[in-house]
Amino acid sequence: MLHRRAALSLPLSLPWALTWSPPALAQAWLGSQPVSIIIPYAPGGASDVVGRVVQQSLAQALGGTFILENRAGASTTLAARLVKHARPDGQMILCGTIATFSLAPLAFRNPGYDPLADFVHVTQVCDTVTLLVANPRWQNLEQLLAAAKARPGQLSYASWGVGSTAHLPMIELLRRAGADMLHVPYNGSPQAMTDTIAGRTDCMLVLLAAGRAQIEAGRLRPLGISNPARSDALPGLPTIAEQGFPGFGMAGWYSLQLPAGTPEPIAAAIRRGMAAGLADEGARRLMATNGLTPTAPADQGEAPLRARIAAELEQHRELLARAGVVPE
Repeated sequence: MLHRRAALSLPLSLPWALTWSPPALAQAWLGSQPVSIIIPYAPGGASDVVGRVVQQSLAQALGGTFILENRAGASTTLAARLVKHARPDGQMILCGTIATFSLAPLAFRNPGYDPLADFVHVTQVCDTVTLLVANPRWQNLEQLLAAAKARPGQLSYASWGVGSTAHLPMIELLRRAGADMLHVPYNGSPQAMTDTIAGRTDCMLVLLAAGRAQIEAGRLRPLGISNPARSDALPGLPTIAEQGFPGFGMAGWYSLQLPAGTPEPIAAAIRRGMAAGLADEGARRLMATNGLTPTAPADQGEAPLRARIAAELEQHRELLARAGVVPE
């Protein structure tokens, strides 16, 4: 069954999980009560698409009831802390992101969790495409950066939070351009886009899934791809790296996590269900249309995801140091 609800009640299931055999464990887990999938952003954009794919994949492959719950705030750390402290019984799944595990733990002195030790990293789901978009009065990236350089601190860029993939790449871009802009963080991309369209902020990095409709309507102008490579969804749009910033780029991603201590049979069941969903042609088309690249089978699972997070933590720690960012 598929549901979405706004309010969250903590699981009340008994700590039976460690005493059951794997088949009985999975059956009891799904039959006990609805499973919450925690989305760390406000409704709208890529997180809606990813959440829907995860929800439908698990419901179709495993049965049971899965509910999407949006818990935005604090650059996704609010949702991560919620899942960290949940009972390790499979009743709460985090739809984690690069911001949750590779960026926010470095941008905050105390994010409230250890990105590796406090979670079972079930599997990666997809990579994302991020664009730099601007109010249409800006014609191209060169013009925008020239204005920001000439008028330090007078232009502004929006983001969906400190330490996010809409924040840290902008710090690096402005550093390399010798420019200065005011950072205006929001709790999600919809309001950030609204203010950029209205001209209250000048530009922002946005996921293709969230910004595509506004770009096609001419309300936002795309200036460049933030990823290391161009996107098949917008083949004519160059990367920022191609526009005078070689080596620039950061690929975002979504994944699934459980609280540390969750029995492996539950994690394995979710992993199998997600693998089946990512192989479904309809789901793959939906994701591709929204600028999402489903994770290849070889990169699914806990080991590849843990390795990616560990490597990115080191890379982004260097990025923060070069940009002179002090954890908040």
